[in-house]
Amino acid sequence: MHTKTLLELVQGLRSGEFSSVELTQAFLNRIMQHQHLNAYITVTEEIALENAKAADIRLSNGKAELLTGIPIAQKDIFCTLDVKTTCGSKMLDNFTAPYNATVVEKLNQAGAVMLGKLNMDEFAMGSSNETSYYGVVKNPWNTNTVPGGSSGGSAAAVAARLAVCATGTDTGGSIRQPAALCGITGLKPTYGRVSRYGMIAYASSLDQGGPMTHSAEEAAVMLQTMAGFDEKDSTSVDCPVPDYRAGLNNSLAGLKIGLPKEFFGEGLNSEVASTLEIAINEYSKLGAEIKEISMPNLKLAIPAYYVIAPAECSANLSRFDGVRYGYRCENPVDLTDLYTRSRGEGFGKEVKRRILMGTYALSAGYYDAYYIKAQKVRRLISEDFKNALGEVDVIMGPVTPTTAFGIGEKIGNPIEMYLSDIYTIAINLAGVPAMSIPAGFVAGMPVGLQIIGNYFAEDRLLNIAHQYQQVTDWHQHTPKGFE
Repeated sequence: MHTKTLLELVQGLRSGEFSSVELTQAFLNRIMQHQHLNAYITVTEEIALENAKAADIRLSNGKAELLTGIPIAQKDIFCTLDVKTTCGSKMLDNFTAPYNATVVEKLNQAGAVMLGKLNMDEFAMGSSNETSYYGVVKNPWNTNTVPGGSSGGSAAAVAARLAVCATGTDTGGSIRQPAALCGITGLKPTYGRVSRYGMIAYASSLDQGGPMTHSAEEAAVMLQTMAGFDEKDSTSVDCPVPDYRAGLNNSLAGLKIGLPKEFFGEGLNSEVASTLEIAINEYSKLGAEIKEISMPNLKLAIPAYYVIAPAECSANLSRFDGVRYGYRCENPVDLTDLYTRSRGEGFGKEVKRRILMGTYALSAGYYDAYYIKAQKVRRLISEDFKNALGEVDVIMGPVTPTTAFGIGEKIGNPIEMYLSDIYTIAINLAGVPAMSIPAGFVAGMPVGLQIIGNYFAEDRLLNIAHQYQQVTDWHQHTPKGFE
């Protein structure tokens, strides 16, 4: 059953070929069989089987939605009622949320069955899933390599078929980068399209939840449920949600694709570049027009991001102080000792590094020099996207400079690690939607093609991705040993 697509599983459930309980148990068995990937932090077996029974009743009553009875998994950044929510950190190792995040609630109401909570970089800070308190997640294509981050557990679980699909979050590439490295489809929606309520904040002006699936069609089904205005989230945009599947089969004739010359220069692995060139040529065959464009401020994205994101992280993570919830040090001598040791012992190295960077950037005398200047650069980058998307329909390029790198290869060099997000960060600064789709392999490891669109044009991105997936089969490949 695990080899079927989401829509094949929907058909199987509705025809009575198998029940949701049987399907859920099959995935729970696979999770236990492949624990070495370390994709899950918490497996909610009892809850999953109870929800599967409830889904079977809905199916038999004819009240099922598309996701009813489908086993999915949640990134452990989304609060889940009565289930531990850790954010991959020792700081929240003992935290059980008293409510559901809006994304979780929407998927529950649709009848999806949550198998568990997925591993991730601590507080979503990382590009390799090596900063998790619960250990490194392994890439199912080569378990000596990283799956990407921060949504590495989500990407590995979907690629290894330990869940039909999963949720992820993207602050600077954390859906698209692991999707590319694990050979799956990952979509970062427009900022404000998916509610952030109950999604533990890293950088509030950048974070966005989205689906991680095998195909664009499956991503459309997931996004249909996840998207929509939420009055509980002040950053949620009150914008109608279209039928994302309705336009999947629209022709691409006349589509204008822009290739930023800044994406295809020094730093991009030559074999990755060649693979992407072949993928983009497929779009020419589908009737698209390809043209080179320039986005001169893209080179400023990483320095701007690594001022803005740490500054927001410094503010957001100040709430973890050992007083109200989360980790508390033993036998503090006074309040200062409580704060200092709780935060020092509860946070990992990368989180502490970013808190320090952000606090420095926000401090008196440096706020104008760093934070305000970074926000001005952010506006320039947004203008680059506005101008480019005024002359082309979508922008295409790489997701990552290379395929998945080895575990431990970059963890000791933060700058080199940060550069692995060089093609994704600008999209978050601008707030536009983007996705990664499987586009081939280099030396047996997946390569992702990034497609970037205009605000709230997720339906167009899904159409463009789906049409490519109708003439290629890269998204159907499964890592050896997980077939």
